[in-house]
Amino acid sequence: MKHFFFLLVVDILCSGILLGQQKERIINKEDFSFLENITKAVMDSSRIYPHQSIPSFGSNQTGGILIRPGGRITYPAFWIRDYAMSLETGFVKKEEQKHMLLLTAATQCDQTWITKGGSMVPFGAIADHIRIDNSLPVYFPGTYDVEEQGVKEFGMFPPYCDQFYFIRMADHYIKSTGDTAMLFKEINGIKLIDRLETAFRVPPSHKENHIVYTNEAFRGVDFGFRDAVEITGDLCYASILKYVAANNLSDIFTLSGNRAKADQYKQIAQSIKKALPVIFINKEGMLLASTAKSRQPDVWATSLAIYLNILEGEDALKASRHLADAYKSGTLAYKGNIRHIITTEDYNTETAWQKSLVPKNEYQNGAYWGTPTGWVAFALAKVNSAYAQQLIKEYITHLRETDYRKGPSFGGPFECIYPPSYTRGPVYLTTVACPYIVLKAMENKR
Repeated sequence: MKHFFFLLVVDILCSGILLGQQKERIINKEDFSFLENITKAVMDSSRIYPHQSIPSFGSNQTGGILIRPGGRITYPAFWIRDYAMSLETGFVKKEEQKHMLLLTAATQCDQTWITKGGSMVPFGAIADHIRIDNSLPVYFPGTYDVEEQGVKEFGMFPPYCDQFYFIRMADHYIKSTGDTAMLFKEINGIKLIDRLETAFRVPPSHKENHIVYTNEAFRGVDFGFRDAVEITGDLCYASILKYVAANNLSDIFTLSGNRAKADQYKQIAQSIKKALPVIFINKEGMLLASTAKSRQPDVWATSLAIYLNILEGEDALKASRHLADAYKSGTLAYKGNIRHIITTEDYNTETAWQKSLVPKNEYQNGAYWGTPTGWVAFALAKVNSAYAQQLIKEYITHLRETDYRKGPSFGGPFECIYPPSYTRGPVYLTTVACPYIVLKAMENKR
C-alpha cells in the first residue's frame, strides 16, 4: 500500500501541465537543439531549386523554390499539405512562401470537370500535388499522371484537406510578412482573397454546424495522411482543419478591415468547435474519425484537437488519460512514433482501419508516424509529464540513431516505421517539422 501511494505522489509531482499551466519542460535543451537542427537540415534537403533536376521527373520549371515532402527519393513534386504543415517552423523564407502560395492559387481549379476515371474536380479545388516540370496540378493521390488522375480508389472528389491548407498558407504568409496587399493580388483574374473563400466552400459541409462530411457514392479523402483509407460519414479531422481555416479567414478579414466577414468566419469556427465533441467523442474521451465507415477512435484527430484547445477541460483530460494509459501499456507508440489507432482499438485482427488499400501495420494502416508525436506529447503532459518526457526522449533517440546525415545507409527521419524493420519514406519533413512546431511553442510559453 505504501508503494502505491508513493507512485501516486510521483505521478502527481511529475504532472508537467496542470489545468493548462506548464511546470516543467518535456524536452531538454540539447535534444531541442538537435531537433531544431535536423528540422532545418531536412527542410533544406526538401528544397527543389529552379532548374534543379529530379531523376525521372524533370527539372523545376515553376520559377522559384519548391519544398517537397522530404529529401532523397521522397515524393518528387510539390505537395500542398506537407508544405503547409511545416510552415510554422519559421524556416521558410518570404520569397519562397510567396512563390508557393501563388503557384497553388494559379493551379486552383477554374472549371469543374470529370476525370477519365469518373471522379469530379470541382470549381475552386486545390491540387493534391503539383508537378515540378510543367506546373500542372494533380488533384488526386496515387499518381503523377495529369491525364490518368482521379479513380475511385482514391476518391471521387479531391481530398478535403488541401483547400484548408491553402488558407493556412495565405494566413501564415500575411502574418509573417505583413504583406496584406497580397490578398488583393489577382491571379488569373481572381483576387487571392476571393480564391481563399472559394476554396473554403469546396468540401461538402452541413449547413447547421459546418461539419465536413462525405458518402460512399461520392467519397472524398478527409486528410491526405490517410488517403489509402476509406473513411465516410461526418469527418472529424477534416472538420478540425476547417475550424483552423475559419479562424485563419477571420484573422485575414480582420487584417483587411472587413469586420463583418471576420465575425462570420469566427462564428463558423465556434460552431465547429461546439459540434465536434457532441458528434465524435466516445466514452473514453477519444474523437472518432467519422460517423460511418472507419468509425474508430482517432489518435491523430484527438491529440490535435487537444493541442488546438478544441477539446477543453474535462474532455481534454479524459482523452489525455486514455492516451496515457495506452502509452503505458505499449499500444500507442513505438520508438517515439505514433499510430493512427491504438492497437487494441483496431477494426479487427486483419486491419487497423475498417477498409484500407494497404496491409495491416504498413503505411497508413497501422504503422507508426513521427508527424503527430508533438500533439500526443502535449496531451500526455496534461496528465503525466513523465510520460511526455519519455515519449519525446524515445522519439529523439530514434532520430539520432537513424539520422540520414550519418551517411547513405541511414534514412531517418522516416515517414513511418513498424517493428522490427519496416520503414517508408526517408528524410521526411513533417516527421520532424510538426513535433518541432509543438515543442517550440511549448518552450516559448515557459
